[in-house]
Amino acid sequence: MIKTGDKAPDFETTTESGDKFSLSAYKGKKVFLYFYPKDNTSGCKAEACSIRDSYSVFEGNDIPVFGVSGGTAKSHQSFKDKNDLPFPLLMDEEFRIAKLYDVYKTKKMYGKEYLGIVRTTFLIDESGKVEGIFGGTEGIEKVKTKEHADQVIKFWGLKL
Repeated sequence: MIKTGDKAPDFETTTESGDKFSLSAYKGKKVFLYFYPKDNTSGCKAEACSIRDSYSVFEGNDIPVFGVSGGTAKSHQSFKDKNDLPFPLLMDEEFRIAKLYDVYKTKKMYGKEYLGIVRTTFLIDESGKVEGIFGGTEGIEKVKTKEHADQVIKFWGLKL
């Protein structure tokens, strides 16, 4: 279980468009890394659009944003295109990154149990340590999908 103050686990993957990604390449910058359950679902759309609508704040503060989910490159690209998302979606088809961050867990819907990503955001500082967590079991507070960008902006005290 990752807690505030822990070193953020490094990983490599690709973006929805096939570009290579390594978390360690962003050392020296704050990073907004959010895990979402599934492309093209209402809660995930609300969260992504909240971030999209405030993206200029993150960009203006030199904070890269990355969404992580288990969809295919095609589903990620569709989700990104439909919602005009200006940030990369990272590939995690086998949930390797979600497991590394301990956000791939047993969930319940309509009385049935299944494995899936628990909506969780990790705010990583310039030294690569986890500065804040929203959602999951260690979070400061739950992710409010429609207001998530505001939660992060407030936490970091970013200039608008």
